[in-house]
Amino acid sequence: MHGSDEGDELNHTPLEHEHRRLGAKLGPFAGWLMPIEYEGALAEHRAVRERVGLFDLTHLGKVDVTGPGALGMLQRVVTNDLSKAAVGEALYNLVLNEGGGVIEDLIVYRLEPERYFVVPNASNAPRVLRMLEETQADDRLHLMYHQDWCFVAVQGPESVHVMSRLFPEAGDLSFMQCAESEYHRRPVIVTRSGYTGEVGFELFTYQDIALDLWRDLAEAMAPFGGMPCGLAARDVLRLEMGYPLYGQDLFESSTALEAGLGWAVAFDKGGFRGREALLRQRDEGPPSRLRGLLMEERRHIPRAHYPVFRGDQLIGEVTSGTFSPTLQKGVALAYLRPGDASDIGSEVGVDIRGRRGRATVVKTPFVDRSPR
Repeated sequence: MHGSDEGDELNHTPLEHEHRRLGAKLGPFAGWLMPIEYEGALAEHRAVRERVGLFDLTHLGKVDVTGPGALGMLQRVVTNDLSKAAVGEALYNLVLNEGGGVIEDLIVYRLEPERYFVVPNASNAPRVLRMLEETQADDRLHLMYHQDWCFVAVQGPESVHVMSRLFPEAGDLSFMQCAESEYHRRPVIVTRSGYTGEVGFELFTYQDIALDLWRDLAEAMAPFGGMPCGLAARDVLRLEMGYPLYGQDLFESSTALEAGLGWAVAFDKGGFRGREALLRQRDEGPPSRLRGLLMEERRHIPRAHYPVFRGDQLIGEVTSGTFSPTLQKGVALAYLRPGDASDIGSEVGVDIRGRRGRATVVKTPFVDRSPR
């Protein structure tokens, strides 16, 4: 950890000097100084939707869990059933509190029969690591938090062609599959995953080869009109897909069922934290639901914390909102209550700085894209 230019104690990506060389606008994000944009969020968004983009995501956590006790321990911590993940497969998961509220969402990759790779959000990595350390294990296991690893992502329709130039095995991966590879004789975890809604890949390896890897990927995507992309474009891309972001759309006061993530909860796998609370809520019905809102008029752009009304009744608030370059309209995620007040097709109003903008409750994703 180093001090940033602003004097704050921020973590620094090993690619920071490269980002500055490329003209990136850097800013603090989840305790890290990260690239927010290069050419501009709109151009970078278009590159990923139409061609390919390259992201530095080194701020995310990287935890290896290995040993005969790994599966049993992880099953008690996360919501999905990891026993159903074969070697080379990944599963989206939640970590809950006793009330079923979302502490974290993360992906768990099964790299070997007794090796799992856990990728928590940056702000939650220390907490998740502590939970893993404190959860009872039935057999030996070893935890390794890779602070000396980097994480880059290649996302977009041309990503398979870009990746195949450096990692031939990438072309054989289906969505949510992973493989171990190497680059400059160093191990690399290659995964077909991402949070943009496009076909894409994510790469984990040691920081000392990060710059070479970044430049080789940039060179490989140049013929396709690819460009480096920052976190601003990534936020618009994930919101167009209706993907919730921890800290904005997911938090401890709302449960997995309220967030619409019951598909990532395996009730029948055995005990895990929050299971009993979710079972009760499943029977009673969730008090609120995270829904997609599509604004009617182009000029109305929803933002976080804007109130949502049905008639004169306050029924919720926006958690994430933006202008969708694909749809040329505002889109948002919002918790609406009661849970059945938010049926698909319902008309609601979003208070945008004192003006009421009409919106329709819609099923996400907002755009017709798929990472598969």
